[in-house]
Amino acid sequence: MAAGTARGILITGTDTGVGKTLAACALLRAFAARGLRTIGMKPIAAGAERHGSELRNEDVERLRAAGNVAAPRKRVNVYCFEAPIAPHIAASRAGVRMALAPIEHAYRTLASQADIVIVEGVGGFRVPLNECEDASDLAARLRLPVVLVVGMRLGCLNHALLTAEAIEARRLRLAGWIANHIDPDMEQAEDNVATLAQRIAAPCIARIPFQRARQPDITSVLCIDGLLEKS
Repeated sequence: MAAGTARGILITGTDTGVGKTLAACALLRAFAARGLRTIGMKPIAAGAERHGSELRNEDVERLRAAGNVAAPRKRVNVYCFEAPIAPHIAASRAGVRMALAPIEHAYRTLASQADIVIVEGVGGFRVPLNECEDASDLAARLRLPVVLVVGMRLGCLNHALLTAEAIEARRLRLAGWIANHIDPDMEQAEDNVATLAQRIAAPCIARIPFQRARQPDITSVLCIDGLLEKS
């Protein structure tokens, strides 16, 4: 890609803890394997450890390691809070009001340094960010194609379909979805995946098997063709 033609993808999920970081890191590695310059971004993170005067979030560190272009931590992660709670509550406790403009500025700066920026959202698609805006407002502001990570467990059909509907309502393109089997005891998992495939127009770009010991590397099975079309 020529300079100034950077593109991005926003990763959202049906809930927190469904594998957004796993998917984002895999996308970063998959695009890098095609010779592209990649940067990961998690603009908002709640749940961090203090290192001197700096807060560091584990997911942010994983994203920074998965990309192949170095970027300052503060630009990759604009807002970071120590408490692992809803981000708008964490921000209020810290005396901070999160705003979209600094996040957009950080994204545009990162995009000037890479071919692909993978932006990981916080929680689900409608998580509140301040008194009047939520994560869907950030997605609409950045105008990126969206990849939805579905945590495959009881209740995921409703969560996935409502999220897909919310993405469409913001006039964003759902470029694909990922089925992450986070519950090894989920009954009729195959039928649930088939139901989502029937009802979500976007393609399923990967299925992540449950692994108790470690998170799998899905880079080799991730289908990235077409994700950036019409973005």
